[in-house]
Amino acid sequence: MKKDDVRFILSAFLSWRVLLFLFVALGIAFFPLQENFLGGRLENYLKNPYFWSFLNFDGEHYASIAYQGYLPLTYFYFPFYPLVARLIISPLGGSFINVAISGLLVSNISFAVGLFGLWKLVRLDYKRNVATLTVILLLLFPTSFYFGAFYTESLVFALIVWAFYLVRKRQWLAAGILAAMATATRITALALIPALAYEVWEYRKKGGKIALPIISLALIPMGLGIYMYYLYRVTGDPLEFFNAISLFGQQRSAEIVLLPQVFYRYFFKVLPSLDYSYFPAVFTSYLEIGSAVLFFILGIWAFFKIRLSYAFFLAAGYLIPPLSGSFSSFPRYVLILFPAFILLAVWLNKKSKIVRKMVFLILFVLLSVACALFARGYWVS
Repeated sequence: MKKDDVRFILSAFLSWRVLLFLFVALGIAFFPLQENFLGGRLENYLKNPYFWSFLNFDGEHYASIAYQGYLPLTYFYFPFYPLVARLIISPLGGSFINVAISGLLVSNISFAVGLFGLWKLVRLDYKRNVATLTVILLLLFPTSFYFGAFYTESLVFALIVWAFYLVRKRQWLAAGILAAMATATRITALALIPALAYEVWEYRKKGGKIALPIISLALIPMGLGIYMYYLYRVTGDPLEFFNAISLFGQQRSAEIVLLPQVFYRYFFKVLPSLDYSYFPAVFTSYLEIGSAVLFFILGIWAFFKIRLSYAFFLAAGYLIPPLSGSFSSFPRYVLILFPAFILLAVWLNKKSKIVRKMVFLILFVLLSVACALFARGYWVS
């Protein structure tokens, strides 16, 4: 990579990181504190909200797993991310504060590594201006703050984009290992299977030897398979992570729900029944359905505009989360669907400067509100 490229990525990452702290300050100034799901509990949060707010909600669960291992009702959370956080702090001692620091370091470093991978991947097919727009759009997406939180998004994002890059460079075995790590981090990473299968098929059509590519494909589900074997040994149910999903609210179902049913539910049940006087719920619900509609359109458009393996990944990655019957958390789940941001960058690159600035402004405002709400203990995604 050129020095200018490295400088841009690092400056963009650091600027984004500073903005997140400013958005936390915005939340402290404008939103009353909700005390139920604060990272590190109320006492620690009040001492340093700029640190502990990035462990809010699921961050506490991942930190707890890293700190003391799995407990009943926590098997929904996949193991690789808390395992990495745990391994890093082992030499320093396993206090909870060390676990928190370790996890946030893993998240932020992983995201920076992922941005470099994304840049290199985009530059294989597009000019620098498209790569620049892709990075900016990802950083400004309304839920991008999760990349800097004690969540899995940053690690699985880095693993996925680098797996794609290695496949494009025909380093099959390394790509398969990264993909296996990804499926041990988030189930959505299974979307790599159809995507990389298409790359293998294309490679075979051009006369490439098939042995290593097939091994690479076989490695992808092994991360999930190892976790399922662990669950079978511990709970007797290899699908415990899915069967217990209804614990997260009535909107979730352990039965598979088709996408049209989820859209129907939102348009005819969720949105009409909202309490429009309660801004956080309205904001979150419209962010969920807005993300669902936008990425649905992008998922179809991708098959006509970008590399087909990317389109397969985007489509599969889009379809997996709503199988539980809800778009809850969907604005966070789509963060790792990098082809959508490439597609948006290609589209925006053809627009005027005024259109670009308007898009950036809208995303900036949504990100500021979402991060501020999350920092003050409100459910966002």
